[in-house]
Amino acid sequence: MKKKFKITGMHCSSCALTIDMDLEDLEGIKSSSTSYAKQETEVEFDPGKMTDDLVLATIKKSGYTASLVD
Repeated sequence: MKKKFKITGMHCSSCALTIDMDLEDLEGIKSSSTSYAKQETEVEFDPGKMTDDLVLATIKKSGYTASLVD
């Protein structure tokens, strides 16, 4: 399953890299592609092992605010 999340608080491309690394460390995340320019991330994950809330919590733990894009 792929979902997009809007992210606020990123200041540079290193911020995007931090989010990708933190998300990709989680079991159930297949890939994460964060764009500083778009201020969003697209996450592909196994819905049996990962939830939207866990993705949002991980982004928050990384120091950023996120919301699910409808």
